[in-house]
Amino acid sequence: MRRKASGFWNLEPNAAFPNWGHTLTSASFLFYFRSPPFSVCYFASLEQNLKQLEAKPRYCEKRKRGGRGGAAMEALLELEKMQRVLSLMSSRGLSHTDSSCGGAAADRFLAQFLLFMVQPFDSLTLENKFLLISELLRKATPNTLEEVQHLTHLEGSANKDICSGGSLQPIKKFKMHAEKSTVQAMPMVGFDAMARAKSTLEDFCRSYFMFHGLDVNKPQAIFKYLPVLSFTESYIYQLDASNEDCLHVVPDDNTSKVLGKKEESLNETSLSQMIEPLEGLLQCQGLMTDRLRTELKSGIQYWSLERKLCQALLRNEKISIEDVMMAIHLKSFDYRVLNLLMFQLTGQHVNELHMDFLSVSEFLVEISDDLYDYEDDVMNNTFNILRMFAAIYGPLEAPNMLAKCIGEAEEKYESFSKKLDPSLSGSYWRRCEEATKEGGKTSGHAYGTWNIPRVISNEDAFRRERRSKHDACAVIT
Repeated sequence: MRRKASGFWNLEPNAAFPNWGHTLTSASFLFYFRSPPFSVCYFASLEQNLKQLEAKPRYCEKRKRGGRGGAAMEALLELEKMQRVLSLMSSRGLSHTDSSCGGAAADRFLAQFLLFMVQPFDSLTLENKFLLISELLRKATPNTLEEVQHLTHLEGSANKDICSGGSLQPIKKFKMHAEKSTVQAMPMVGFDAMARAKSTLEDFCRSYFMFHGLDVNKPQAIFKYLPVLSFTESYIYQLDASNEDCLHVVPDDNTSKVLGKKEESLNETSLSQMIEPLEGLLQCQGLMTDRLRTELKSGIQYWSLERKLCQALLRNEKISIEDVMMAIHLKSFDYRVLNLLMFQLTGQHVNELHMDFLSVSEFLVEISDDLYDYEDDVMNNTFNILRMFAAIYGPLEAPNMLAKCIGEAEEKYESFSKKLDPSLSGSYWRRCEEATKEGGKTSGHAYGTWNIPRVISNEDAFRRERRSKHDACAVIT
């Protein structure tokens, strides 16, 4: 995990304190520095003591010798510095006595902060520094510190020492899954996720760029925005792969036991933590908005619903139509994320009519894809609206109910389409026809013929039969 949920700061062990690693909350840090009567005189006294310490002959000797012996001397010097600061704090009645806020660890943290304060910085005097810090702490909150902590992780500044205040940096903890390359603590993507995102990015550019006044046939328009769009979509695909790992059916295993273990390994909280680095990266790029953050959260909600619904089907448990319809509407969240990013990247205000129209279009496209991928989704135990309708309405009534749902959505689509600029509406219609033909479908409608496949009434039997045929083919080849 990148940081603890409660907002704790980890104080890094350093050369002087190799076995020391305590935690302080950002709230206790702010409270303590707002309360005691710190003064410029105190900092001046501290600076004078440290100058006397550094003037000792062995400090110069250490600088000349270097090597392991020099490192040891440097560690001893740092330890002596710390002890002098702690003694000075004690003599001035500034030691922290509240054990609930860190106790001895709090004193060491404050001592490190004071060491940082007396380091030379440009032309700032001690009085300047004191006034700046006093003013800052009147305005800052624990949330401010958490935001700064988040940004320093993303920019890599936690690796940089700030004079002797390096121990104030939070510990960076990165963890990569060896096989799947799924991200758990830092914003990075694997090649497999990038490859999977390719078709979505192509479709997005060809279908959505026109809504931003961009010509997809001009490479400059694509490559200008490609880094942000590609990284974001690949990151989302990576998280989607992690979620789907929890859904796959394991043959010849106790289903409930397997699902229990997988649910423990990935839940809504862990997905929220895994998507945080992407949010932070977009924040650093000046692209994050409240609406974009909400849309990213809707992705987490979709993955949670997908696990809930698909695992319920494996256990032969009842599911609700409300959950199913919520899931199918959330499923295209990545397109909405990319579209909102385009509004930010191009400096435009969000066009609500375009968003509403595209939302209905996305809904119809998702249904079309689900019908095309129906058997594969049954095999992989992933979300599919026909699977869900079959579980709710039964194999005979499910196609009729789904056809009714499609008809209602098409009426909305036509209504919104008439509100668009005619040239934009015509361009989008032609794009839908292109996509339909490329997908191997032909009809007068832009989405092709609505062909609902035969509903699989017994999914377990279907999976066994499909695996048996696959194994037989494997033996022959």
